[in-house]
Amino acid sequence: MSADVSFTPSGIPVRTVYEASDLNQSCNEQPGVFPFTRGIYPSMYHERLWTMRQYSGFGSPEATNKRFKFLIGQGQTGLSVAFDLPTQLGHDSDHIRSQGEVGRVGVPISTIENMQTLFQGISLEKVSTSMTINATAAVMLAMYASLGVMQGVPIDKLRGTTQNDILKEYIARNTYIFPPEQSLRLTTDIIEFCSQKMPLWHPISISGYHIRESGATAIQELAYAFANAKEYVRACVLRGLAVDEFSPHLSFFFASHNDIIEEIAKFRAARRIWAHIMKDEFHSLNPESMKLRFHTQTSGETLTAQQPFNNVVRVTLQALAAVLGGTQSLHTNSLDEALSLPTEEAVKLALRTQQLIAYESGVTRTADPLGGSYYLENLTDEIEKATCEEIIKVDKLGGSVKAIQRGYIQTQIRESAFKQQMDIESGTKKIVGVNIFKDTKPQKITIHRIDPRSIKKQVADVKSFKRRRRKAETQRSLTKLKNALTKQQNLIPVIMAAVRAGATTGEISDAVREAYGEFHPKTII
Repeated sequence: MSADVSFTPSGIPVRTVYEASDLNQSCNEQPGVFPFTRGIYPSMYHERLWTMRQYSGFGSPEATNKRFKFLIGQGQTGLSVAFDLPTQLGHDSDHIRSQGEVGRVGVPISTIENMQTLFQGISLEKVSTSMTINATAAVMLAMYASLGVMQGVPIDKLRGTTQNDILKEYIARNTYIFPPEQSLRLTTDIIEFCSQKMPLWHPISISGYHIRESGATAIQELAYAFANAKEYVRACVLRGLAVDEFSPHLSFFFASHNDIIEEIAKFRAARRIWAHIMKDEFHSLNPESMKLRFHTQTSGETLTAQQPFNNVVRVTLQALAAVLGGTQSLHTNSLDEALSLPTEEAVKLALRTQQLIAYESGVTRTADPLGGSYYLENLTDEIEKATCEEIIKVDKLGGSVKAIQRGYIQTQIRESAFKQQMDIESGTKKIVGVNIFKDTKPQKITIHRIDPRSIKKQVADVKSFKRRRRKAETQRSLTKLKNALTKQQNLIPVIMAAVRAGATTGEISDAVREAYGEFHPKTII
């Protein structure tokens, strides 16, 4: 290899200079036209900006509601809910296994009253809400839809997204409850229900983000997210749904890291890959099914506790890459997230970062402003090629579920993460403030602390709710759910009925546990 070649973080060779001969025919494509390399809309942000979201949730529903209102007042255009670990794992706040975790990394939602408090004073008709929830996605969707009805908003008018991507939990994030096959049924139920009853709702956000944050390369991020997506599409087709009935409602979620050109190329390649998967493999006839709609979050994994104000620059680079790459929705991380949940001032600055890019940088004036760059176009092709090769490897193993069960995907990510860490420790990968340009004196920074009184109140509120509800009605609804779990029917209406009858997140999850059991992974060596 000649001395004038370096490598992207994904290991793609990069020459010092690129020329016109490195361009391909995609440069002549138009935005909004298959395979959508240059964007899914003809004018992209010239007419409408991306949705600006800030991922929020901590302490209690009351505290998170206050943060939501603050962010809306600062110009946020969409809500994004972080749930605490007990909620994600199907335990109520008063459960013994919830002790020490209530409200720590997200908002606790055990009851319909918690959901009411979370959105008190916020009209669900006027906001788009994204919920990062997977194993208990059906319960959170049921509570949100029920709250909409209580507010007088028909469920077919609700806008937002449930993450509902359970397969990546077994790969990277680990907040699963049930075995993969049974979890896939719940995921498919949500997709089917929303495609028929909630046309403005994205029933799934297929996530490469958490895969990337676990140590995957950009290529692995795309490959395993798309491998999972193909499993979901196949499951829906086996359910009897026509591809073009549900595919326009699918959405994706990707990370944006520091190597700005590789990230832009990744997003462009992703659109092209998904368009061909839907057209060539699933024989979609609807261009809307072939459009890759995705949310982007800047990378928490790249943020450092050392010199935390450097994180403002990192987030700016990552956000700019997402915008230049054509994202539909964006969350910008806060400078203090390597130390704690973000303070109000830090999250405002993160939101201002998006607004500065939108209104002052000039990059929104034209679609795909870097299209035609010799280097970018070549890198887009290379990422597409490498991603498709990795998808083929997963397909040969029988698809994503089989590859997960064999430990293939987890092993590939683990090896990538190990290499990245070794590169940091050796100094091959340079991190400002960590292994170069270090400070002898740490920077002082105010961090956010959760009020312990809010946790105690949350637990007390859940216990009070359970005392006040109509216990016989709640029990009947749970019995109906247990019966439905043994039948071939969509579970979402049954879970909604249970929520309206006062069943809690933990009780509904326990009913499913009783029928399906819990998943305990085998050790992967």
